[in-house]
Amino acid sequence: HLATSLPLPSERDHLRPRIDLIAFMIDIKSKYSLKNVEASLAHVDASFFLGKVCFLVTGVGRVNYCSVETNAVWKLRDVYSSPVLYCELELEGIRVATAQRLLRMLQICAGHIPGVSALSFGSLMRNSEDE
Repeated sequence: HLATSLPLPSERDHLRPRIDLIAFMIDIKSKYSLKNVEASLAHVDASFFLGKVCFLVTGVGRVNYCSVETNAVWKLRDVYSSPVLYCELELEGIRVATAQRLLRMLQICAGHIPGVSALSFGSLMRNSEDE
């Protein structure tokens, strides 16, 4: 399910499936997308930041057109203890690899991978970002 911002409309709460992962998309070429993500974060329950949130940064192949500073993305990563995935959606191979990575994260967050929890996976992602 996709939403352009949070909070989600409450009138459809009874129809909404369980939310296992929230991927916030930030277009590196749009300060508006960063502001929208920052405003939406206030509507996410704190328990989701225990391995069930990630930031997907798009447009990274266009460094000359960046409107969002990398430090702002890293600050979100650090403040919310959530991994950051960088991708270029215009390149099919990178788009497919990113989709597969998100799907694997979703499988873990939904509890479909035995022996790996969202919390332990989030910890592994943070450790790999530090290296």
